[in-house]
Amino acid sequence: MDKKDLRDDAPVCDICHVHPDVVREALGAMPCEERLLSLGEFFKVFGEVSRLKILYLLYDRELCVCDFAESLGATVSAVSHQLKILKNARLVKFRKDGKNCLYSLNDSHISRILAQGMEHISE
Repeated sequence: MDKKDLRDDAPVCDICHVHPDVVREALGAMPCEERLLSLGEFFKVFGEVSRLKILYLLYDRELCVCDFAESLGATVSAVSHQLKILKNARLVKFRKDGKNCLYSLNDSHISRILAQGMEHISE
């Protein structure tokens, strides 16, 4: 692969000159490998459209699994599976209300992440 091929992907420097102070500072600011792996797993959860739909449905309200199934045209089983993933990632929480199990966003961070993501893709 020649330099022209690399430029098709992303611009590169015309010369090779490492800036040791900048590299040292950048590496010092980087979280440890374990934290980066956790962050990667966290963002993977947002990579499924059905989970994003569930999160948006919960933006300002609580819903039970039956409400999700009706809203999404999905089975209770399929919704339950996605909710389990969201719950394990601490994106949603639930509470019991009699025989109902009502889900909501875990905290305001989740709605801000969604809003910022939407803002980013809308620019």
